[in-house]
Amino acid sequence: MKGKIAGIGCLGIGAIVLVLGGILVWYGINWNNQAVRLSEEVESQWANVESSYQRRADLIPNIVATAQEYAEFEQETLTAVIEARAQATSINVDASNLTAEQIEQFSKAQSAVSSGLGRLLATYENYPDLKANENFKELINELERTENRINVERNRYNERVKAYNIHIMQFPGSMLASWLGFGESPYFQADAGSENAPDVKDLFNN
Repeated sequence: MKGKIAGIGCLGIGAIVLVLGGILVWYGINWNNQAVRLSEEVESQWANVESSYQRRADLIPNIVATAQEYAEFEQETLTAVIEARAQATSINVDASNLTAEQIEQFSKAQSAVSSGLGRLLATYENYPDLKANENFKELINELERTENRINVERNRYNERVKAYNIHIMQFPGSMLASWLGFGESPYFQADAGSENAPDVKDLFNN
């Protein structure tokens, strides 16, 4: 009798262990799937950030070309913008392995472009004919829309990073993160000098 009771007890313990094991496996699978999804969202949103900056880079040659039609326009200012653009577009960031160092390098290069554009826009105010140029007006309006899009996409990227980082850093998921190879993603932090980004909102209203 005692042997039967002991056997039943062992079976009960075994069943409990199996149930607990199943729950842990279920939790682990669901946690991993969520981490993968959030990680993919971070990568996807980073692509949107790069795309918005690329749109700005694509506008610069036309802006410079239009300004160059006015022979007296400061060539040093135009050259600085062209060189900053070349440096920014030469930086490649691995979206599948984002690091704080990569984003810092990217941010610094983009801030140099912003500063160059800011100087260009401040300077061209001295050229009424250029300011009245309809093509230039449209380019600057498009630049404004692009700058707004950049801010939106950067904020969305940081939101995706926050959601992902919270998921992998909260206990007990933090133990799984280390085991499964999920690391913290870096935020996009504006580089010093980003306050010099071109403000084009009211350029043609004065």
